Amino acid sequence: MEHTRIRPFNTKKTYPEQSLDNDLAQAVVAGNMVFLRGQIGQNLDTYESVGIGDAAAQTEQAMANIKMLLEEAGSKLEDICKVTVYLVDVRYREQVYNVIGRWLKGVHAVSTGLTVTALARPEWLVEVDVIAVKS
Repeated sequence: MEHTRIRPFNTKKTYPEQSLDNDLAQAVVAGNMVFLRGQIGQNLDTYESVGIGDAAAQTEQAMANIKMLLEEAGSKLEDICKVTVYLVDVRYREQVYNVIGRWLKGVHAVSTGLTVTALARPEWLVEVDVIAVKS
């Protein structure tokens, strides 16, 4: 089965402050499945963090990234099957889930939410990971 890599990158560029050298992609299409890298409050074109200190703003950026990546992969928000949400503080849950709920109104995906100690950068408060299909 052929795999298509969407927006390949190396972690040296996205995490210049860290000693990393990993070849990754923002999305992988395998057959009719679309796997996205966990999305955060970061502009995918500039690698700039957005919404620092604001979990809702970071979630808006993450969801905008997800929509864009799914479209680049030949899918769409309505094709999301699984959502995993990582929060650094459970107190962000309501504001984060309200943003996600607005973006995914009527989708009825399965969802898992986790509270974690930290994400890859200290300014990131939320990460949203999705798996979708191509319809």
